Amino acid sequence: MKGKEMSLVEHITELRKRFVIIFFFFAVFVAAGFFLAKPLIIYLQQTDEAKRLTLNAFKLTDPLFVYVQFAFIIGAVLTSPLILYQLWAFISPGLYKKERKVTLSYIPVSIILFLGGIAFSYFILFPFVVDFMTRISDDLHVNQVIGVHEYFQFLLQLTLPFGLLFQMPVVIMFITRLGLVTPMFLAKIRKYAYFVLFVIAALITPPELLSHLMVSVPLLFLYEVSIVISRISYRQAQKTVIQEENQAFLKDQIK
Repeated sequence: MKGKEMSLVEHITELRKRFVIIFFFFAVFVAAGFFLAKPLIIYLQQTDEAKRLTLNAFKLTDPLFVYVQFAFIIGAVLTSPLILYQLWAFISPGLYKKERKVTLSYIPVSIILFLGGIAFSYFILFPFVVDFMTRISDDLHVNQVIGVHEYFQFLLQLTLPFGLLFQMPVVIMFITRLGLVTPMFLAKIRKYAYFVLFVIAALITPPELLSHLMVSVPLLFLYEVSIVISRISYRQAQKTVIQEENQAFLKDQIK
């Protein structure tokens, strides 16, 4: 059965309470991020890609900016499971009991997909892009002088979007459960979705065909997987609604 109806004021109060919890833990995790940022930055500078380049600070504030940026990113990543849980807790009273259990299981799946996207972009795509860029510089006899801020900015711009894009299946599964989209709708807009994904791939990769395909093909595959998952979630949601309505009808009859 769904939870009791809440007034608008109660919804706003509940939402504010959850925002306060999120901001509190975000501040705590950012503080922890200041301790974790240094070993992480040093580790990333010892990789093969970073060793091929000499990282320089063109401004006195560049190392500090990188340090603070990593602290905030670590804080955001550590807070993300809590954000997902607070989102689930906010909307769960409007879901059936079975839907609450199913949607709660999406949180660990979402985290795994995020880490998978980061791993794919860092271990597969990023080395390829760095190698491609350095080969162009060598062919043009250009001596690259890389700033530490620019290097990590490029690294984050290439890896973090993949962590978010790999959330596509679980997001589709979630909003299908909420009844916001259907698998029929997703199949109908497939060609438009492909176009958007191609544009996104072009924005986060260098202007080179192979790297663009390395990004766009997995995204298209994820979209097709999302449609399949949406079909399964849609059938399960329809089944859950019918079961809950039948149970509610039997209870009314018994009364």
